[in-house]
Amino acid sequence: MFGDSALSDGGSRGGEGASPGAGGWPTVRFYNKATGVLGEAYEKKTDMAMCDELGPKGAHYLQDFIMEKANTSLCKAEAPFTGCSEKEKKFIGKMADKTADDITKASARLEGMKASKMTANNREWLNQRMAILKQLTKDDASAADL
Repeated sequence: MFGDSALSDGGSRGGEGASPGAGGWPTVRFYNKATGVLGEAYEKKTDMAMCDELGPKGAHYLQDFIMEKANTSLCKAEAPFTGCSEKEKKFIGKMADKTADDITKASARLEGMKASKMTANNREWLNQRMAILKQLTKDDASAADL
């Protein structure tokens, strides 16, 4: 869910210590179970102004941010693999013949890697693989229901 809060109108402030607006305009924060009511601020990736980085001049940064924090991907792990890169397609092919237990183990291994320090590209690849495995797990659960 995404929202716009006018802080000048007494909108949501996120609780003591959240400091919305402290980094300038626009303030971009995300909230989930891990961040709680304080949320967490968007971490800038470039030296562009925030409105440029997350706007049309920044092309992909807003989409990347949403996909990373929502732990999702545009790649669909079923034929014709809409939105998937060749790398993702290769990973899907590798995992397609695995058992549900193997996929669960792979997911747990990747989940354990999330806290590790890594480059932005490696973190993106980690998130892409996790999103694919999540879809494959759902596919297995749907097949079991038949």
